Amino acid sequence: MSGSGAGRRIPLKCSHTRSRMSIDEKASKTLKDLGIKTPEAIGELFAQVAAALDDERQALIARGATGESERGRLAKELRDRWLARKGGLVSLIDAHWLKKAPKDLKPAAGRAFNELRQRAKSVDTESLLQDLSHQGAGTEQGDLAFTAATPVGPARLAAEAGVSAKPGAGGSVKPGPDLTLPGFRRTLGSVHPVTQVMREIEDIFLGLGFSIESGPEIESVYYNFDALNIPESHPARDDWDTLYVNAETVLRTHTSPVQIRAMEKHGAPLYILCPGKAYRRDNPDSTHATMFHQVEGLAVDKDITFADLKGTLDYFARKFFGDKIKTNFSPSFFPFTEPSGELAISCVFCGGEGCRVCKESGWVEVMGCGMVHPEVLRHGGIDPERYSGWAFGLGVERFAMMKYDINDIQLFQQSDVRFLEQFG
Repeated sequence: MSGSGAGRRIPLKCSHTRSRMSIDEKASKTLKDLGIKTPEAIGELFAQVAAALDDERQALIARGATGESERGRLAKELRDRWLARKGGLVSLIDAHWLKKAPKDLKPAAGRAFNELRQRAKSVDTESLLQDLSHQGAGTEQGDLAFTAATPVGPARLAAEAGVSAKPGAGGSVKPGPDLTLPGFRRTLGSVHPVTQVMREIEDIFLGLGFSIESGPEIESVYYNFDALNIPESHPARDDWDTLYVNAETVLRTHTSPVQIRAMEKHGAPLYILCPGKAYRRDNPDSTHATMFHQVEGLAVDKDITFADLKGTLDYFARKFFGDKIKTNFSPSFFPFTEPSGELAISCVFCGGEGCRVCKESGWVEVMGCGMVHPEVLRHGGIDPERYSGWAFGLGVERFAMMKYDINDIQLFQQSDVRFLEQFG
């Protein structure tokens, strides 16, 4: 992109270093290397990155493009510079600033990175192409034979239609468009309620310093079962045996395989959230579906205890459902955690008094959780003698049903506009 504003490197000023480094140079260093020690400094640093993003985007739009192919090339180059999975500035900032941030700075870094990630959507290829097309359209309109000074009357409308408005010229004047009528406005869609709830959950944990990890939906048997302490001979495996592609490949039954892949990739300490689709062989009814969305969380560090797990999930429940929510932990069993538990919250419908939804108990179970089993840590390449961790898993549809008082999980997959437009 030589000669374009989109490709220039904008040096950022930072009070924590004497050298004037470009955004690319800073993105390749950690917060420690940059001398960032306070949440205020993090906010200033991310503000400078956001300003650089806006400058490069505006410079590209101001430059314009002469044709469709050039517009596509310029938009792709700027998009790849910021959003490419490997080498993109947002990915580098995630790897070097957020994931390697000191524990006391992770919440501030998580909030700032989430804002940057949302802002970076403005350099998505589709958005850039639309803006560049508008710029090109404005240039082409300037070449029209008629100017703004030309009155909008029968002569101009007739000329635009290719006929004469003069009597006896051999042509007839066709009525032009009525420019006083309101235009047609396309109905805007809305974000799906499951997506809304998933984003809300992500925002809460991003504010706590967690990062988002994803993995394949078509998973190997090793990552889906064996690495999670569910060998073929384990009785619990019968509950999760599901849709196989072949003997060694399966549609993942949970997002837990992402935990193993993240541990292998990043090591410890590790604080991640794993949202995504999962597949089970459940019989569809009002509370079960063969495909659903799950969010799992994993924290691995030194001296992690069950008290950390309880405190984090208690904070999450109050943040999501409201300050009046109470939490209760009870023992349970999962092959990949030991000890394991179930988290229940006071019923959001009756306030804990007892109703049909909570079966008069006043409590509703919402997720499983527990301390990560040592074998799972070993499969992830982490020494259980040095590190411990906790994990949890929740169904997004169940949370959406409680949040919006929906009594049938099948409504989320029926694409009924009358249902979906209520969440616009």
